[in-house]
Amino acid sequence: MLDLNANLLAKQAEATQGGIGGFLPIIVIYGLLFFALWFFMIRPQKKKQKEEQKMRENLQVGDEIVTIGGIYGRVISLKEDTIVIESQSDHSKITIARWALQSNLTVHDDAPIK
Repeated sequence: MLDLNANLLAKQAEATQGGIGGFLPIIVIYGLLFFALWFFMIRPQKKKQKEEQKMRENLQVGDEIVTIGGIYGRVISLKEDTIVIESQSDHSKITIARWALQSNLTVHDDAPIK
């Protein structure tokens, strides 16, 4: 009976000591999941945002553009926060915000070809 109690106490002591070490693999797994989330989702999004910002900064008068609303036009004038474009269909002038620019359809010589 005494040996049974001693064995039981020894097993409980081993379980208690191993419990603290059991958190380390969980922390490592969560760390790896966070890294994978950052590498596959957050990093590409930030890279895309930097490319869009560069495209908006390198915009020139006469460039053919598309807005996020789907309006095609040609840049007439550039200001710090706004762009005046002329629509292709009826040649009406529209003032839009720079952030509303989706893509630049004009290929410049200094732009790298993808």
